[in-house]
Amino acid sequence: MLHRRFILRQITSAPRQSVMFVLSVALSIVSLVALGGFSGSVHRSVLRDARQLHASDIMVRSHNDFSPGLSRAVAELSRQGTVETARVWEFHSMVRATGEKTPLLASLKVVEKGYPFYGTVELESGKPLVDVLTHGVAVVGRTLLDRLQLRVGDRLQVGQATLVIRDVVLQEPDRPLDFFPLGPRVLLSAEELAGLDLVKPGSRVHYSLLLRVRDERSMDRVAAGLKSQAREPEERVETYRTAESGVKRFLDNFLFFLGLIGVFTLLLAGIGIETVLTSFLRERERTLGIMKALGATSRFITVHYLVVVSMLGLAGTLLGIVFSFGLQALLPRLFQGLLPPNVDLSISWGTIVEGLALGSLVVALFTFGPLRLLRDVKPSSIFRKEEVRPRKGGTYALAAATLILVVTGMILWRLRDLRTGLFFVLGAILLVVLAALATEAALVGLRKWRVRSLALRQALRGLFRPRSGTRPTIITLATSLAILFSIYLLEQNLDATFVRSYPPDAPNLFFLDIQPSQREEFARVLGLSAEYYPVVHARVTAINGRPVEPEKERRRRGDSLAREFALTYRDRLLEDEVIAQGKSLYGTRGEGAQVSVLDNVLEMADISLGDVIAFNIQGVPLEARVTSIRTRTRKTIQPFFYFLFPEETLKDAPQTIFTAARVDKERSSRLQAIIVSRFPNVSVIDASDTIAVFARVMHRLSSIVRFFALFGVGAGLLLIVSSIFATRFARIQEAVYFKVLGAGRRFVVTVVALEHLIIGLLGASLALCMSQAATWIISSRLLDIPYTPFPTASLLMVAMTTLLVMAVGLLASLSILGQKPVAFLREQADE
Repeated sequence: MLHRRFILRQITSAPRQSVMFVLSVALSIVSLVALGGFSGSVHRSVLRDARQLHASDIMVRSHNDFSPGLSRAVAELSRQGTVETARVWEFHSMVRATGEKTPLLASLKVVEKGYPFYGTVELESGKPLVDVLTHGVAVVGRTLLDRLQLRVGDRLQVGQATLVIRDVVLQEPDRPLDFFPLGPRVLLSAEELAGLDLVKPGSRVHYSLLLRVRDERSMDRVAAGLKSQAREPEERVETYRTAESGVKRFLDNFLFFLGLIGVFTLLLAGIGIETVLTSFLRERERTLGIMKALGATSRFITVHYLVVVSMLGLAGTLLGIVFSFGLQALLPRLFQGLLPPNVDLSISWGTIVEGLALGSLVVALFTFGPLRLLRDVKPSSIFRKEEVRPRKGGTYALAAATLILVVTGMILWRLRDLRTGLFFVLGAILLVVLAALATEAALVGLRKWRVRSLALRQALRGLFRPRSGTRPTIITLATSLAILFSIYLLEQNLDATFVRSYPPDAPNLFFLDIQPSQREEFARVLGLSAEYYPVVHARVTAINGRPVEPEKERRRRGDSLAREFALTYRDRLLEDEVIAQGKSLYGTRGEGAQVSVLDNVLEMADISLGDVIAFNIQGVPLEARVTSIRTRTRKTIQPFFYFLFPEETLKDAPQTIFTAARVDKERSSRLQAIIVSRFPNVSVIDASDTIAVFARVMHRLSSIVRFFALFGVGAGLLLIVSSIFATRFARIQEAVYFKVLGAGRRFVVTVVALEHLIIGLLGASLALCMSQAATWIISSRLLDIPYTPFPTASLLMVAMTTLLVMAVGLLASLSILGQKPVAFLREQADE
């Protein structure tokens, strides 16, 4: 039978440990539950608004105009009344105010009447799009008005057409997010397309055909029929159920990454749970010895403390769920600009139940070891101050194995990808093992260190007092800080490479979609020495007769063969290229089509000399034999192509020309204006604008990751406080002896401060070493960017975190530092 007064007394008699236990449990689940609810809300919104996100029931997309077979199939369905259709053309072009010289790159969207079938294009006037978007009219984004200093009613030059700005677009259903916009939106009616004179052979245009099915039950059948007529993989036919938007892919990947940080925080907080409970139980060894001397069985004691732990665990779980609601309210602001509109954020009952289950599991796994101590306490502990050491055996091994399996299962369940999940688990284990080995080596060195300063000597001795928790504290701090430091250093390296240190000789203006007939005149107008690259768009369909599987390729992380490639032709290497395999670019002419492959392609497929690659060039098949493999000698901001052909192979294919040039800032605007006025179809991309957008998005993403990584640091700080409580008696005893021997309060404070200074300095220094190594690997091996250690910022991070750890240690030790020697010695004498 349970003794309720005994259970309550155990909780209330140690309020500090009880509070720390509850906080550790809450911290272990708060980020996972909040992110779970947030992720669920986003996914529910995306699923609920799937039609609005795609503006139709069926979408047909292509980078080329639709094939005759598909066009006839759609026309027949429309004639039968089975579907309604609306075509959409999306591309970039320069626009400018009439009479103004300064052009602006804009994102054009030309739509037929009927668009959108689902959702609403929100206009500033509140009017329906169909009433506003008529012939001779443009609807633009607010950014365009601000940058060109225009107002509604002014005229806008787009290609060869002059249009009146009639309204401002606020939101489009099928354009919920645009992380890297290359220009503000301009919406036009399909009646303007011919007059613009912007869509030329080989132009980079994204074609979409939106269909609304009158009878939803026939949607899958209609989609299957169109798919049979489509020229795959160039033409993709999807329904709103099967299509996956770029927004969803981004959020899935990013939320998964944050979820992994949450799992890592859970592990760190679990160590805190175990440490707090261990100190909680060891302070009761004398009480437990008395109970056993009076006849209480180990089973009786274990059951009661299981109830104590369960109650505290439940309180921590509920507190974590409450904190999760607070964090959920903060997330929209944290993710501002990265979320689809109208996301209804809420934590479902399923997420709450999951949080309760997760809290119970965490408490069960991390309290098993400390609760085993109850069996090892003997009645003789009433008289002896010896430390009770648990008898480790097969049960502990089973518990450890269970913990690893459960954590691995959680990661795989969230990822649903065995290989990536196992890599993460192995990486986390490797990080902890490295931190543990480095910590052990540092502590061995500190134990052998001989110092003259009495305060420092006592601080060093304090690191090795029984139950000090020094090792787990340093390991937890090192691992969590390593993640934070790595994120900061990686962000700084990216910023230094792409934002602050744009190479002075690198091109800053990129000219796209130059027609072959315009090349000579364009070169005269540009008036600069520049390399001109013919661009032919194509897809890889097979390698050595093995077809490329687009769906499988798209599931790959990183670059894949599923995308469209830009091919080019020339008979020479660029300055930054060398042949890595093969004797020359091409073999003997007349032996069929030949291709030189950049070594980056080898990361996507197993390709070697002599292999045959099949391409589809806008519906025309081409097979080419690999005659050489090129590599780049340096990573520069210069154009490069994965596939290079002899001129005779591609010179008659539909193509555009691309070039880039370095132009002084003073001349840039004037040159862009001249180019746009002479060649309206040519798009000019100013690299400085793109880099600024990249920097903003990068800073926002890194801020979010840092925010969640701070939970790991919180787990480390909780562990410091827990270790202080776990050694409370020993610390009070030391402080009292110091005072009895004549030491003042200042000396005692100095010893405590130095002890935590060493802990913070060790944890931060180890974290910095691991983060510098990780940043070097990621920068040089994965991102191919120069690595910079940023020593000043690194030392500042170490100093700040060390001071934080020292401050937390001093605050947690205030009650110990204020202990009166007389009261403590009298208490010990009474015992």
